[in-house]
Amino acid sequence: MTAPDDTGGNGPVIRDHRRIDPVTGQPRRGKHAASQPAGTTSAGRPGGAAAPAAPGAPGAPGQPKHGRAGDEAMPNESDSAAVTADRAAADKFRTELAERTADLQRLQAEYANYRKRVDRDRATVREHAVAGALTELLPVLDAIGQAREHGELSGGFKSVADSLQAALTKLGLVSYGQRGDAFDPKIHEALMHSYSPDVTEDTCVEVLQPGYRVGERILRPARVAVAEPATGPDGSSND
Repeated sequence: MTAPDDTGGNGPVIRDHRRIDPVTGQPRRGKHAASQPAGTTSAGRPGGAAAPAAPGAPGAPGQPKHGRAGDEAMPNESDSAAVTADRAAADKFRTELAERTADLQRLQAEYANYRKRVDRDRATVREHAVAGALTELLPVLDAIGQAREHGELSGGFKSVADSLQAALTKLGLVSYGQRGDAFDPKIHEALMHSYSPDVTEDTCVEVLQPGYRVGERILRPARVAVAEPATGPDGSSND
């Protein structure tokens, strides 16, 4: 741009809005470049141009900025092999875990069955032991029963007898057998037999010795006298 000289001369003047430093001959820098040495660029290199990148490095001519072409698109063979190995190891771990879990469940079931069997055997042993002890005391109970029938059970003897019977009852001893019961060969033992017009089926008309049991276990069957009906189903005499 040409303009009249401020001094009034007629020669052309090239006016540059960037002020030239009269000492260095370089354009004066702005306030934002005060910390940089003269003749350097923002990258700190003399001459104002950055050094070219090494061949093959990211950002060099002909090379992508973020590594070799195709690295992000396709995994290499080593990565694929590592993934395959990890999957195989995970499958093996799952298989072993399933086997150990099955073994633990089987062991737990066997232990539960063992405990049930031990408890059942313990109860059976206890029942046999109690039954054996009570069987030996049955003659004593028969003597106490006869003394009570004859009125000879009194005083201190009666107190001892009552305490003994109460203790045996706590152990599960039960006495059975009453006159008029239907005869059952599973729990009765017939010592006497007769016919009677007063009965319609085989009936215990007399109890010679009471029976005893513990739970479902018969210690001694009731010994009874049995009477059959005098006439049969067709009205004929059984005699």
